[in-house]
Amino acid sequence: MSEILPWITLVVCAAAALARIPSTLRGVNPALFFIFLLATAAAVLSIEQFYVAIDSSLGGINIAHVVLRLIVFAAIYLIAVRVTKGFGAPDAHRMIAGRPGLAMLAVFSVALVAIFLMMDPSSSSVRFRDAGSASTRNAALLPFYWAAARGYLAYVSIALLPALLRTVKERLPPLVRTGAALMAAGAVTTVAGLWLEFAPPQLLPAAPAVNNGAVVFYTSGLVMVWLARVNAAKRRGHGTSSTER
Repeated sequence: MSEILPWITLVVCAAAALARIPSTLRGVNPALFFIFLLATAAAVLSIEQFYVAIDSSLGGINIAHVVLRLIVFAAIYLIAVRVTKGFGAPDAHRMIAGRPGLAMLAVFSVALVAIFLMMDPSSSSVRFRDAGSASTRNAALLPFYWAAARGYLAYVSIALLPALLRTVKERLPPLVRTGAALMAAGAVTTVAGLWLEFAPPQLLPAAPAVNNGAVVFYTSGLVMVWLARVNAAKRRGHGTSSTER
């Protein structure tokens, strides 16, 4: 099952990206296409066959994993900026795209790269699962690496969650509320993914399902909001819907 989940995530993200191409070529909402494209790239790097091939071209020492984490940082940042603007959440927007948010993004990004550079080189291993066994230094540093990798995602998700839950309760089109609910589920599972990195070993097998689930929830939520916008545009040829704000 753990081998199937990344493929499901890839199909969902790639389908969403492909569906956005016509609108993007017309110059309509290109940011949404790039979010789905980043999510697709992250899904590709989560599949062992692709990961090993790409990492081998980069030296075979798991540089691809750092690239993956930075891609995920970029995707969650763009999602958060879009959601906070679209759902009218200025406080959350400041926490993510304002000076405090950009400082957090910089700190976690620098910490991630710095910790990786402090570790001893290890052979290509999807999800970085064999890095800890390469040396005692790696075993000691690996929890800090995962704290940096998951910490920023959890920070953004916690900042987003109140706005998402508020939107679910508002009198908005069902697709908008469904999208907000799915993204709220993505936020919760993202925070759970951070907790699982430090949970008892017997819970670690659940981590791939939780982390892939977070990607699918966020992506599906964005698709729902996009469909709500499409429906609103069909119903009227003017005005601004809740998803266009």
